[in-house]
Amino acid sequence: MIVSRDPGLRASRRLDRSGWEPDGLPDAVAFPRTPEDVQEVLRAATLSRTPVVARGAGTALTGSSAAGAGAIVLDLSRMNRIVEIRPADGVAVVEPGVITADLDRAAGEHGLSYAPDPASLTVSTIGGNIATNAGGLRCAKYGVTRDAVLGLDVVLSSGERISTGRATLKGVAGYDLTALFVGSEGTLGIVVGATLRLRPLPPPNATIAASYPDVAAAAAASVALAEARIQPVLAELLDEATLDAVDPALRAAGAALLIVQTDGGPDEAARALEVLTKGATTIRSATDPAPLLAARRQALPAIERLGRPLIEDIAVPRSRLAEAVRAIETIAARHDVPICTLAHAGDGNIHPIIVAGRHGEPVPDAAHRAADDIFALALDLGGTVTGEHGIGVLKRAWLRRELGDTSLDLHHRIKSLFDPHGILNPGKALA
Repeated sequence: MIVSRDPGLRASRRLDRSGWEPDGLPDAVAFPRTPEDVQEVLRAATLSRTPVVARGAGTALTGSSAAGAGAIVLDLSRMNRIVEIRPADGVAVVEPGVITADLDRAAGEHGLSYAPDPASLTVSTIGGNIATNAGGLRCAKYGVTRDAVLGLDVVLSSGERISTGRATLKGVAGYDLTALFVGSEGTLGIVVGATLRLRPLPPPNATIAASYPDVAAAAAASVALAEARIQPVLAELLDEATLDAVDPALRAAGAALLIVQTDGGPDEAARALEVLTKGATTIRSATDPAPLLAARRQALPAIERLGRPLIEDIAVPRSRLAEAVRAIETIAARHDVPICTLAHAGDGNIHPIIVAGRHGEPVPDAAHRAADDIFALALDLGGTVTGEHGIGVLKRAWLRRELGDTSLDLHHRIKSLFDPHGILNPGKALA
């Protein structure tokens, strides 16, 4: 195992994609290749009471994989083997550093797919996806990361190694510790192996791009699909500000764009087209999804060119999606800050992206106030402050309001049970 104290390498592992900056540089970066290497690091860290921050590709958006002075970064990117794929069982066994898209591609060789597909799938790791319970474009139909994780190998803060779950689709022996570790942001243990569910996903047979006069009308159209009992593979919404950032020509067709993909056959595609046509300014359908999905894939890079993005991640009941996007427009106007809104409309997960001034400059107070209003909006509408990115450090202040005092206290007691000395990603995920 390589352990480096090189200042340049330590600096390269200090930040994640959130923009949050911890104080100082981490003390060291360890590159384990085996579970035994991870056990060695955690045993030593427990004895010295040294904080340990696990890291995959550093694509976290909430500061959960950022590390500052006094910490050791446990870079798991070199534990990147796909150990086995068992097509008859629909199961893959992988190490945490495997790139998400690489696993999906390997599964595809057997006519299977790894369903979760976060926007960062070409660079993000399975371990990072597990840490945040990552979602993606097609999760409305095929589930988020937790739905794909059957079992885990985890190293606890003491250096002990445990296995949770199983390699079968059914199993209810004991408490569901697997689900507990998924989404825990590296605060309860370090995942060193995962048994994952693979699915034979049918190919999409239609991708529809419908433009609407405003974002509320586009949101209402996505709800109309649900009311018609149509379950698309994906339903992605882009508002006017986002379309302007990606390509002003897209804005010419309407002030909001809804991209819908179906895989249930020609009849379902025809029904979806009929529903989406109502109220649309323009609509087109294609069997090749790539051109129509390009706008969605280009959205975040285009917004980043406008300035420093604060990428929020609320979710609301699907039936209140139109109400939520209208309110976000009001919040943007009230605080005089640009907000570009993307949404996984199929499950009510909204990404209001606040353009918070220039890159490298302090975030304006108005941007922070807008973010607070967005979090309050989500809770007022019966939703959550995070749908798929996690709490990290940036949303801790809102956790108590969402969970309540009794539930949050239970969370802290669980943390203390798994990590009695508080060395695993301290200051993250919990208020």
